[in-house]
Amino acid sequence: MKLGAPDPELRVAVQQPSLLGESPFWHPTERRLYFCDIPGRQLHRFDPASARLEAWAFDTEPGCAAPLPDGRVMLALRNGLCVFDPASGERQMLADAPYDTATQRFNDGKCDARGRLWVGTIVEPREPALGSMHCYQSGVLSPRFDGVSVSNGLAWSPDGRTMYWADTHRGLVQVFDFAPDSGELSRRRDFARFPANSAGDDYLGWPDGAAVDSEGCYWVAMYDGQRVLRLSPQGQILRQVFLPVRCPTMPAFGGNDLKTLYITTARENRPAEELAAQPLAGCVLALEVDVPGLPVNFALL
Repeated sequence: MKLGAPDPELRVAVQQPSLLGESPFWHPTERRLYFCDIPGRQLHRFDPASARLEAWAFDTEPGCAAPLPDGRVMLALRNGLCVFDPASGERQMLADAPYDTATQRFNDGKCDARGRLWVGTIVEPREPALGSMHCYQSGVLSPRFDGVSVSNGLAWSPDGRTMYWADTHRGLVQVFDFAPDSGELSRRRDFARFPANSAGDDYLGWPDGAAVDSEGCYWVAMYDGQRVLRLSPQGQILRQVFLPVRCPTMPAFGGNDLKTLYITTARENRPAEELAAQPLAGCVLALEVDVPGLPVNFALL
């Protein structure tokens, strides 16, 4: 694996490390960054203006989070979908997990422009690929496709007509034609494949969480690859942002102009010598970029 020096403009946004930071989103009215610590079983909220970090604990792992218009947050927990109110602490279950919680949990998820929550699962162990992608709409959680090992990389093009999705375990990012009104998927095809040989010079890591910018480019965190890639809509690598940590997990655009790229990272199950050399593992990093991202989509119940 070839590595460049970490981007000199990178900074640490959140100093307190997570075990496995994930699912960051920028709340436009609160002007705060939300993110999950999955094995830490916590939802975090960070205020860049004051550097205040808040945390709420849960009984099971939160795979992802999405904002609701009324200030609450929808969470995909191991045991099902939940609505959480940060102001009161009230929690309301919406749907039970549609799988064996001993061997699967919800992982990466986001809302489309119509407020439908799309959330896939992760299988423990990774094979056979018994996981699925699900969609929550109007009180109903329904399966959309199966054959999933580690669901990740959800994002939509600026016009909402292309959905990106990754199976991290397979080193594969795919795209679907997406019908915004109905949420129907069609014409599934490969977008980018990444070699799995960690000893090779062409190894870039495993595609994890992702975000799309206003030019339609796909930013993907390369877990174990110590970088974030910006890919063109045709899947070509336009930029590599090298990091001071081995395992980035997901980028998200934030700030008032959506030109701050926040990057969650992980330290769980990493070798002791790696953690000693990379003390920022698990922290949230930030980088100012030229092209703004797309605003977060709010969930609708």
